[in-house]
Amino acid sequence: MYLHLGGDYSVRVREVVSIHEYQPMISSQDGQNFLSAHKESIKDVSGGHPKSAVVATDGIYLSALSPDALKNRSNAFRKWRHVSKTEA
Repeated sequence: MYLHLGGDYSVRVREVVSIHEYQPMISSQDGQNFLSAHKESIKDVSGGHPKSAVVATDGIYLSALSPDALKNRSNAFRKWRHVSKTEA
């Protein structure tokens, strides 16, 4: 299953490591250090207005969607997958 990040971008749900609020992330020294250390793998898919940072196995995606919206979408996929397996 894929998690739609906004625009034309999606990432496999199983490749998502974590989802963070963007503003608090860039406000903390640890967050700044993390983003700086991985700046070559950052893909801004937010149109310049990031609300979340999605850390995936293939890079970091900045999304215009809120972390709650992304987490809800991700959880919906997991619930659907669980229902599909129990019905099979």
